[in-house]
Amino acid sequence: MKFGVLIFPGSNCEHDAYHAVRKVLQQPAEFIWHQSTDLKDCQAIIVPGGFSYGDYLRTGAIARFSPVMGAVRRFADRGGLVLGICNGFQILLESGLLPGAMLRNRGLKYVCQQVSIRVENARTPFTGLAREGDVWTIPIGHMEGNYTLDSESLHTLETNRQVVFRYCTPNPNGSVANVAGICNPRGNVLGMMPHPERASEPLLGSEDGMLLFQSMIHASQSADDT
Repeated sequence: MKFGVLIFPGSNCEHDAYHAVRKVLQQPAEFIWHQSTDLKDCQAIIVPGGFSYGDYLRTGAIARFSPVMGAVRRFADRGGLVLGICNGFQILLESGLLPGAMLRNRGLKYVCQQVSIRVENARTPFTGLAREGDVWTIPIGHMEGNYTLDSESLHTLETNRQVVFRYCTPNPNGSVANVAGICNPRGNVLGMMPHPERASEPLLGSEDGMLLFQSMIHASQSADDT
């Protein structure tokens, strides 16, 4: 499965994501600069973490206007897999690819720690090799991870099973309903604050994040077989 990893000015996790899919999982991968509209025939796009455009205005508020995001939107509309991690999640929210918004963490401090997240929906391309109720240990590192949306929209998320991951350690940022990751109604766009690419090797303290990338590869192979 060929992965494309976006790079914005201020990205700082693109090499981590590239390493996880290219070096650990031995999958083809390419970097894609934010001014490009060529997604290089990739089958999955990763919008990585970092501080795109220095987080000026709001996290992701400027990155949403980068030419590459128009291409990502068209890719997602065709059913392509899009994974937004941390700042990537924030960019997907600002781009309208996912509902809701991010606020400053409840404690108004940057949080960087290992957390436990529970798989709430194992019927997505990102969790197909997991089981509902599985708990993964994955690190977070963010200042604006306090996910919020109105009560009616939250009810819609819950009804449609768009909440894919929840924190099951004490809520580290104040996120509504302990939300750690959500998908779009179609299930092909996922945004999450924890960093699965930082849980990809034993040296990092956890390999749980690999199950997410392996699920994406499995979903792609299954689609090719049908």
